[in-house]
Amino acid sequence: MRVAAIGETGELRSPVLARAALWLTAASAAGVGVVAAFAPRTFYDDFPYIGHWVDRLPPYNEHLVTDVGAFYLGFALVLAWAAATLQRQLVLAACWGWILFSILHLVFHARHLERFGTGDAIQELISLGVVIALPLLALYGASRNGG
Repeated sequence: MRVAAIGETGELRSPVLARAALWLTAASAAGVGVVAAFAPRTFYDDFPYIGHWVDRLPPYNEHLVTDVGAFYLGFALVLAWAAATLQRQLVLAACWGWILFSILHLVFHARHLERFGTGDAIQELISLGVVIALPLLALYGASRNGG
C-alpha cells in the first residue's frame, strides 16, 4: 500500500521549513550517533567537544554508549527518510517519537546538573531544547494550510 505524501493530500504550510527542520534534526542525531557508536570512549570523554558533559555523569559503560549511538543513528535514518519523502504518517511518527525522547532526555539532564558549571548547564539545556524545537517546526511546516 502506497502512503500518500503530505503534499498529495493537501497544501503544506511550508514544505521547505519542514524539510530543513527534519534534515537538521537528522544531522544532529547522526552527529551524536556516529561518534557514540564507533568511538564510544571519545564520546564519553569529550562530547560535545567544546566542553565535557557526558563524563560528568559517570561511570563509563562502553555497551551503553554504543547502544545510545545505535539509537541515534536509527532515529537519524527515520528523520532523514521523513525529510526526503514528507510522507504524512512518517513525518508525524518521526517527529513525535523524537520529541518524546528529547523531552525525557532534557528532564533527566535538568535534574542532574550538580556537576556542571553554570555556563555548561545553560548550554546543555539550550542544546537539548533546540532538538525539541526543530521537529516542532517540522510539524508546523508539514501541517496543512487551514488545518
